[in-house]
Amino acid sequence: MAPAGARDAGIDSGWILSKLARPAPMKTNFVETRSSKLLKSPLRIYGEYGRPDNDTLVRTVRAPYVETTTIRGTQATIARAGHGARTFSLTRVPELASMQASFGALLRGDQAQLQQGFALATTGTREHWRMGMTPKSATLARQLKAITLYGRGAELRCIETQPADARHVQIGARGQQDQVIPRRAVRLENGERRSEERRVG
Repeated sequence: MAPAGARDAGIDSGWILSKLARPAPMKTNFVETRSSKLLKSPLRIYGEYGRPDNDTLVRTVRAPYVETTTIRGTQATIARAGHGARTFSLTRVPELASMQASFGALLRGDQAQLQQGFALATTGTREHWRMGMTPKSATLARQLKAITLYGRGAELRCIETQPADARHVQIGARGQQDQVIPRRAVRLENGERRSEERRVG
């Protein structure tokens, strides 16, 4: 159930998912930010998410390296430039299986399927909303603490994926420091817009 403030503004998970629904095939660019104690500054990874059909999710990294991850059915294949492709079962990496299922449900606007694996909580207004997804499975929760979506109207601006052992870092656009971003954040950009200076949320 959405918090009172979200209900008053007409925001709930059903409304958000109805705006995000996109039929396959579809593609969207992303900028992913990763932080590490070994890095002086967050690493930004540029690429594209693709959904050629309802059963397949393709994540293509274009910079600073080239890599393609294809998730289909119960298997994932990772192919990196200069290296051979590796295929393995998603049972070894439950967070990838969850990503495939959650992205598929998100892009279909399938609230029922999404709620099978995640507890949903929404806050904000139609102009600035947030939807948190907390794993219900204890197995997945040991790997993944939460996924948070940020958006404006019908636009999904950012997906934050927080591993269970992740620390939070501050990332602000245009000098803003009031938004907490987990260790890994995926910023989705429409068309060819890939600006790192866009404020999220």
